Amino acid sequence: MKIKFIALSALAACSAASAQSSVTLYGVADISLAKVTGSSVQMAGLAPLTNGTSRFGLRGTEDMGGGLKASFNFEAEVNPETGATATATFARAANMSLSGGFGTLKMGRTLNPSFYGVTAWELTGAANYSVVSSQFSYAGSSRNSSELSYTTPNFGGVTLTLGKVLKGDNSNVGKVDLNLIYRNGPLAASLAYNKLDNTPKNYVLGVAYDFGSFKLAGSAQDVTGAGRGKGFTLGGTVPLGAVSLIVDFARDTKNKDSDYLLEARYALSKRTFIYGAFQHNGKGKAAKDVDSTMLGIRHNF
Repeated sequence: MKIKFIALSALAACSAASAQSSVTLYGVADISLAKVTGSSVQMAGLAPLTNGTSRFGLRGTEDMGGGLKASFNFEAEVNPETGATATATFARAANMSLSGGFGTLKMGRTLNPSFYGVTAWELTGAANYSVVSSQFSYAGSSRNSSELSYTTPNFGGVTLTLGKVLKGDNSNVGKVDLNLIYRNGPLAASLAYNKLDNTPKNYVLGVAYDFGSFKLAGSAQDVTGAGRGKGFTLGGTVPLGAVSLIVDFARDTKNKDSDYLLEARYALSKRTFIYGAFQHNGKGKAAKDVDSTMLGIRHNF
């Protein structure tokens, strides 16, 4: 009887430990038919001719009690047109973090603070064909390897994330990357900033306001340190039931280059939508303008 009680106690302890940990498989499947200036109609499974990048990933969290959690995230890109994966399997994310009442500490390869600063107000949800991306590349870049970052707790809608790439991890060139984000009700605003040693800074100031029947967003951009120029963006979105319409414009005043986007989405469910998009990519310093027309479907799982 005593042996049975010990066995049952051990089983209960194991069950409790398991309940405190979780691993989730998630991802995106996205494919389109696209027409680009100078090319015939094609099937596309990669950026910038899809709404999102198809991918699969694993997220895991262990709740250690007292509000303290340890987490990991590994994420890989896949091309649904061919089945090919990226050369580095987990090039999209490979990191670990520790979080609690003090905030969150993260180490590894991850979307960087300046990217999250821009997406706080950007209208398309960081679509591959976003003109904020094509013109200014999310403050110059979207990911850092070997990043050490800290995110504060939320103070009345305000969060701050500080990121650092050490010189020894980046060919003796250090990097500072940060965002300051305010989200409260219909208003979202942010500062995104990053700088490599011995190069000019990159920064973006952006704001979005949701009026209910429509939403407006705009930004001031200076990413000359990343070779992307400086200028502004302005756009709006209108929800019409299951349909949402987006018009977005980006102007590089340094290189006299304008990009614009027209997009329509139709929600088939909470996780799946059909999209049609037209993106005009101004030539700037390139030889000619490029127009891209896409019709695709995206499923989040």
